[in-house]
Amino acid sequence: MKHIELTSKEKTLLYGIVKYPHLTDKELSEKLSLKHSTVTSIRHRLKEKGLIRKLNIPYLQNTGCQMLVAIYTNFSPLIPLQERIDITGKTIEIFEEIFFSIGEQDKGFSLSFSQDYATVGRINDIRTQIFGGRGLLEDQYPTMVVFPFDISKIYRFFDFAPLFRKSFALSLNETETGKHLAFRHTDTVTLSDAEKNVFCMMVSYPERSDSDIGREIGVSRHTVSRLRRGFEKRDLFGTFYLPDLKKLGFEIITFYHIRFDPRNPPNIESDEAEFLMSDSTVFFACRMFEAVMISVYHDYDDYKADLMKIMQILKENRWIARDPVIYTYGLNTLIYIKDFKFAPITHKIIGCDSWIKKLLNI
Repeated sequence: MKHIELTSKEKTLLYGIVKYPHLTDKELSEKLSLKHSTVTSIRHRLKEKGLIRKLNIPYLQNTGCQMLVAIYTNFSPLIPLQERIDITGKTIEIFEEIFFSIGEQDKGFSLSFSQDYATVGRINDIRTQIFGGRGLLEDQYPTMVVFPFDISKIYRFFDFAPLFRKSFALSLNETETGKHLAFRHTDTVTLSDAEKNVFCMMVSYPERSDSDIGREIGVSRHTVSRLRRGFEKRDLFGTFYLPDLKKLGFEIITFYHIRFDPRNPPNIESDEAEFLMSDSTVFFACRMFEAVMISVYHDYDDYKADLMKIMQILKENRWIARDPVIYTYGLNTLIYIKDFKFAPITHKIIGCDSWIKKLLNI
């Protein structure tokens, strides 16, 4: 696929939309020094070209969700990719917990939210049994990395703003650093039946207006708007814009699993592990003795330069006893098996009326 060339104003606005997803066109125009009409027309153009997709990410850590989980696997190259996807789609990807999953011929990884360890442990047991029984595994079991919210830090959750600022060579006068998603438990939240229904609708249909949602479930627009403000105030979900990286000319996604030396790990309380992140890092989760990082690169040279910096930091600080596990995926060859599907796990944890579930087709 030939990538789409952007004008300087389009690059500026794409960066602004990704970094400040909650701002209106008027607010973005003021922050980015663009005309209001220009912002509106460019936003429409970016959507029309399929360069951005709006999502509402549920912050489930205060509603019963206890952890984020990454699972990665090496596969036998003898099994065709599509055959493997057909098998896993009917047996593994059906689990509500998995919200993101990608694969290539010989490898794959997924991200999940879960209420408890037993649930993800059972999913991984089923995964291993099916992969092993069908001859899909290469030489090892699937590896599961668990980040309980109470003892972990999620420094970036698919934050593309640093990547775009660097890639587009933007020079902007900004003082704030922007808010990164932090799935940390604070206070347990209890929702009413009406709140559950509206919440599930908002996560499932992020592009729909409050009027549309109200009409679908039989409440007023005012009620939906009031509940939305309440959800935002309690940090129950956040708006997020997902870019089409392939159309923008990026070529590589890299998955890193870093196991720290137990004799000398980075200090998680003082955020020492943050030094491992670069502008290319879009996801970074860390606990005391391990971390998972996902980065995006224009090309192989870009990847190698960033990898050298990461390894230099790890070795100079003596944070590792063995090299990280690193998987690289080509954006032109990988397949998105689950592409940020939050509705199933939201319904499972939050719950909503049965007729709402049918309406959401989950």
